[in-house]
Amino acid sequence: MRDALPPHVIVLFGATGDLARRKLFPGLLHLHRAGLLPDVRVIGSGRHSPGTDDEFRDQVRDALDDPAGWEEFAPLLRFVVSDDSDGADLAHAVRDAEEDLGSGDVRRLVYLSVPPGVMAPMARMLGGTGIAERSRLVVEKPFGTDLASARELDAGLREVYREQDIFRIDHFLGKESLQNVLALRFANGLFEPVWNRQHIRYVQIDVPEEIGIEGRASFMESTGTFRDMISTHLFQILGFVALEPPPDLSPDALHAEKAKLFRSVRELDPARVVFGQYAGYRDEDGVADDSSAETFVALEARVDNWRWFGVPFFLRTGKALGATRRTVTIGFDEPVLSMFPANGTDHATELVLELADTVTAELDVRAKIPGPELRLGRGRMRLEVPGSSDDEPLEAYERLLLDVLRGDRTLFTSTEEVERLWELCEPVLTDPPEVQEYAQGSWGPQDALELPGPRGWRVPE
Repeated sequence: MRDALPPHVIVLFGATGDLARRKLFPGLLHLHRAGLLPDVRVIGSGRHSPGTDDEFRDQVRDALDDPAGWEEFAPLLRFVVSDDSDGADLAHAVRDAEEDLGSGDVRRLVYLSVPPGVMAPMARMLGGTGIAERSRLVVEKPFGTDLASARELDAGLREVYREQDIFRIDHFLGKESLQNVLALRFANGLFEPVWNRQHIRYVQIDVPEEIGIEGRASFMESTGTFRDMISTHLFQILGFVALEPPPDLSPDALHAEKAKLFRSVRELDPARVVFGQYAGYRDEDGVADDSSAETFVALEARVDNWRWFGVPFFLRTGKALGATRRTVTIGFDEPVLSMFPANGTDHATELVLELADTVTAELDVRAKIPGPELRLGRGRMRLEVPGSSDDEPLEAYERLLLDVLRGDRTLFTSTEEVERLWELCEPVLTDPPEVQEYAQGSWGPQDALELPGPRGWRVPE
């Protein structure tokens, strides 16, 4: 792989932040150990210096769970102070790194792990200093805070970068399990013929978390769960579940089908949206005593096209809930006429996709209970996708970083998708529902529990 990709200078803004410590530097180290990185130099940057380069490296090393290979990787790292008004020293460091790589064909990867309001000024600084030349730009969600700010952000980025060089990263799209949804749907004759409104009664997309805000009060207070999770992660999962089959899995084909799907999604109805805040949230450090920030969202979405008209999609996510999981539940229609006694037939037929690191799918069906009488109970078929002996699975950020180095935009979000998803969310942003309190460790407010109707949400047994 080192021979397949040109050398790169990677510039990482927000290099001392939480995302860089937890995901980006561990991911780069793992790719380096696996021989998947080209020859690189990594320059961390931000407003405040963490000290000398060696002190910066020590901070990175201390954040690693598995520092194997660190001695070889550490010399590739350094830190340079910069901001949106002054990037002269950073530009000089980039040129020095390119000379150190000793190749005329050196690419640049710039990663903006910074708030949305800073991204456009940072892009202008990159253009003014020349750092943007020969570079691809990675930007982190949220991509704005509403439709107007998303358009403003895109306009600012496009002053400097071409659309094909902007990579809007949503780490959910890099998960093996989410990509396996496409394989399960389109590569199996068992599922694709029934993947429509004639056979499916409802879809649930459930992404609860047991943890609270974990010291991220500033982010939650300014952004909230709706902006953080719905317009990005959960709608992207919906996109993979409800997608029409593209002619191929090229970036253009996949983005075209996703954009077409999102144009078919009905704008959200605030009356079918529930906001919640877990009890004790206002006692967290940095949270206002009268905070109305939502830590929980449940909603109903509708897709008005031939495949999905009339099928409700229920989305739920939040903090301090009863479990941590990423689950898609497909509920199938029941037989029109049943020859079996009603006793024991209340188990729904559901396909349950667990979007965890280990890909699993369970199909709950009805089957005969052993015994002298013909009584029905639950039967379960389980699909497990074993790991390959040839390819070690990559964590989501690792996969997406590698795709940026390759210039592959398949698993990234387009401008059209971003703006359409904010359009869908606009009615809720304009007229948000009242925030309801819920107990920690529960499954959210009562109104959210009742949202899917009598069947309710599928929860762990």
